This record gives sequence, C-alpha cells and structure tokens, in this order.
Amino acid sequence: MANTLTKAEDRVSVGHAARLAHVSKSFAGPAGTQLVLDDISLDVAPGEFVTLLGASGCGKSTLLNLVAGLDRPTGGTIETPGGRPALMFQEHALFPWLTAGKNIELALRLRGVPKSQRREEAERLLELVRLGGAYGKRVHELSGGMRQRVAMARALAQDSQLLLMDEPFAALDAITRDVLHDELTRIWRETDVSVLFVTHNVREAVRLAERVVLLSSRPGRIAREWTVDIEQPRRIEDTSVAELSVEITEQLRGEIRRHGQH
Repeated sequence: MANTLTKAEDRVSVGHAARLAHVSKSFAGPAGTQLVLDDISLDVAPGEFVTLLGASGCGKSTLLNLVAGLDRPTGGTIETPGGRPALMFQEHALFPWLTAGKNIELALRLRGVPKSQRREEAERLLELVRLGGAYGKRVHELSGGMRQRVAMARALAQDSQLLLMDEPFAALDAITRDVLHDELTRIWRETDVSVLFVTHNVREAVRLAERVVLLSSRPGRIAREWTVDIEQPRRIEDTSVAELSVEITEQLRGEIRRHGQH
C-alpha cells in the first residue's frame, strides 16, 4: 500500500490529466429541464487509469462527452491541460472504405504528421496493438476484436495524454473482451497515457482500474470511490478482483434501489 500512495502523491505533484470541478449538465425536454449530472468533481492524475461505473442512464457517457469537448457543461469547469483527449467508442467507427492502416493514417493526418511519416507510424501503432501485418486489410476482413484494436490504434495516433473509452468492449464476446483487457493494460503501462474508462460491468471496472468511481443513478453524482490496490496484471476471475467486485456491486444495487431505477 505504501508504494501505491507514494505513486499517487508523485502524480499529484505534477498536475492532472483532467480536472472536473462542480460539473453539472441539464437537458431540456418535453417534461421540462432534466438534470443529468450534478456537482461532479473529479481529478484524473497523469498516467492514472480510472473507471466510471454506474447503472444505465446515470450519465456516464454524458460525462465522457463533456470531457471530450463534444458538449458543454451547464455548470462547473473541465480542464484537460494536455490538450484535446482521444475518444474510443463502443462501436469501432472505422471507415469501411479505408484499410486498417489508412484509418490510422487519417488520425495522423489530422494531427499534422507529414505524409512521408504516416505509414511508418501507422504500422508502429498496429504493432503496438498486436496487429502487425494488418495495414492493408479492410474493415470487413477483420473480426470484432481486431476492429477494436484498430480503433485503439487510431485513438493512440492522436497522441493525446488522455484516452477516453466509452464501453469499448461491451459488444465483444467474453474471451475476446478478456484478451483486450490484457492488451489495454499492457498498452496503458507501456505508454503511460491516462485513461478514463466508462463501463456498467463491475468486474471489468475492477479488472482494469487503479481507481473505480461509482456514479449514483440520475442525476449522476459521485457516490463513492475505491482505490484498487491489486497488482497488475490481473485476471477477471482472481479472488481479490471478485471480492472487491461484490462490495462494489452491493453499493451499486443500493444506489439503484435508492433512486427507484430498474
């Protein structure tokens, strides 16, 4: 535990990858204004892996969109000192008329990487996600897991200090998801990128994160946080992962009951 605390203290001393201060978000609807997020304050340290967990409809994706700059908060402030975050969705969102490599090169071009350097960098990123040799493959030739690897490489191509992930593995089968958990953990440790990862899967949250943040049901508020002091690499079936998952699940159930969600 001492090492974990020292690492956290070191991170605080060098600033933050994202800082949310008293963030709220409301939407206008037929029944009037609806408060979706209420008074969210959260820091993500450089190189930290944080999962946002909560029931469906609690505002997790809305919060991620606000951090990504795709929408503006109704109140409060959001800072991402390292620049615009990279964003990865549940759907791979690859362009089917482009090859895997060209999908990545598109992100590199938007970043301003010279044309002469793009292919080499795209192939390096494909190697990083264990897809070496897939540069010329089109989307229809790739499995679901391979498509998400390309999407991850494309997100990393943005060279952002903060990677936002909105349930990127939810549509995959259990075995593929577990393999990609391993890959994401490896890439996070190799690149030291900060990750803010949205999920409704408690075991996935504990399997991946250094810190789990639980949002209450709508309006979303931070209900509780857990520091996950379990050595990486972890397995989703590990006893320590299972025990913490049970504790978090009970808290999540309590939040759902408290707010009358089903």
